Amino acid sequence: MHQRLNVALNLLDPDAFYQLLVDSHQDLSEEASAMLNAQLILLLANHIGDMDVLREAFAIARANVAPAQAG
Repeated sequence: MHQRLNVALNLLDPDAFYQLLVDSHQDLSEEASAMLNAQLILLLANHIGDMDVLREAFAIARANVAPAQAG
């Protein structure tokens, strides 16, 4: 049985998490910030490990991002 993605608030201290995220990007260039995000995604995806959960997460995230405008 595969787990489903938990989209309910699951952070004990969401404000502290947000501050950690903001602080982690402080003083980074746009390129370095993008690299930090990529590293976080890979580390957390490895921790989750379940491809069905990861597919669901990608689908939800993608649905919340507007596609690029043509031309």
